[in-house]
Amino acid sequence: MQHAGTLFEPLQLPCGLVLKNRIAKSAMSDSLGDGTGHPTAEQIRLYQRWAAGGLAISIIGEVQLSSGYAENPGNLVLSEASDLDRFRELARRGGENGTGLWLQLGHAGALAYAPTSNPKGPSALDLQGLRCTEITLEEMRRLPSAFATTARLAQQAGFGGVQIHAAHGFLLSQFLSPLFNRRSDEYGGAIANRMRPLLEAIEATRAAVGPDFPIAVKLNSSDQLEGGFDAQDALKVVAALDQSSVDLIDISGGTYFPGAKAASDGTGRGPYFLEFARRARTATTKPLMLTGGFKTRALADEAVASGAVDIVGLARALVLEPSLADLWKADRKPEPVFPRFADAPEGGITAWYTMRLAEIGGDKETPVFGDLGQAIESYYARDKSRTEVWLRHFADDVVEKAGTAHQRGSTGSP
Repeated sequence: MQHAGTLFEPLQLPCGLVLKNRIAKSAMSDSLGDGTGHPTAEQIRLYQRWAAGGLAISIIGEVQLSSGYAENPGNLVLSEASDLDRFRELARRGGENGTGLWLQLGHAGALAYAPTSNPKGPSALDLQGLRCTEITLEEMRRLPSAFATTARLAQQAGFGGVQIHAAHGFLLSQFLSPLFNRRSDEYGGAIANRMRPLLEAIEATRAAVGPDFPIAVKLNSSDQLEGGFDAQDALKVVAALDQSSVDLIDISGGTYFPGAKAASDGTGRGPYFLEFARRARTATTKPLMLTGGFKTRALADEAVASGAVDIVGLARALVLEPSLADLWKADRKPEPVFPRFADAPEGGITAWYTMRLAEIGGDKETPVFGDLGQAIESYYARDKSRTEVWLRHFADDVVEKAGTAHQRGSTGSP
């Protein structure tokens, strides 16, 4: 199959959907939910603005299957208990202008936000800054149907597709990593077992939504931790995904485990995981998307024209310029101006970009970059307020909270 194309050429996915170009807004934890798992006016406006800017796909990060394992109290939760009409409005506005608005289906697992969760991972952990219990076999066997239910609701609400999150250290990514998955049952050991939860989630989701609804997977090229999920195992997962019903493989890397360095906080000039994408191309004929490090149009053009990838995923560049796709198409603003922060604390840059998203959703952004310290203060104050709302709203769901666990902020990264 010949994949090479240009940035503004349409692309047909295996399910039959035709994307209008090759530019996607990658999933970010925009953290703009209202604390009850529902979208806010600012969140709806944010995705409407991105749609107006010319994107082919816009992916909403970390939409939770239930309230139990969110990574942030600003996450959306789409379940049978949700008010579907509020999600329909988000789907309608964010899907304007021929943009596919997709939901990234998430389960934070061991990285679940401790103030509202009892974090659970493949195996029990007691590390500095991170504690979790082991998810049971019974819970694992219920997990595929949870993905399927949320995907079916997304389809009913009018969203254009879903992405199953198996990257960045969240639950399915944790299962892929031998560093964090030490199980001896059918979900542990060899990579064929460690990828079983992902493949089961895909199979159940496809059965729920039918053949014509796009399903993507976000996969790490590696988690960049010694003894963790590496490129060799990642290529085996890509080969398995090639035999599955997925329509798009979104390649990324890294993890949000405490102390791990985020690739997005680096200062490199090129796409972070392009060499792995070239290797993945030999293992699959599925369309490939690459997320991370695309800061100029030239880099995006080259990646697609070379045939290495079919779609480029942009994140922070679109926080700085929501209309970047249209500007690139008009040969304007080939490179957004990125802010530089000296001595930013861990999570500080993420907080700054997250609060910038709130400004865009309120039509309040300015060309002048705001103060980092003020952004961090506002970010944590908002999380504290929404945590209280979350605990009240989901009181019947919260059976047990890990009160002794280390309290973290959001682990998703714009």
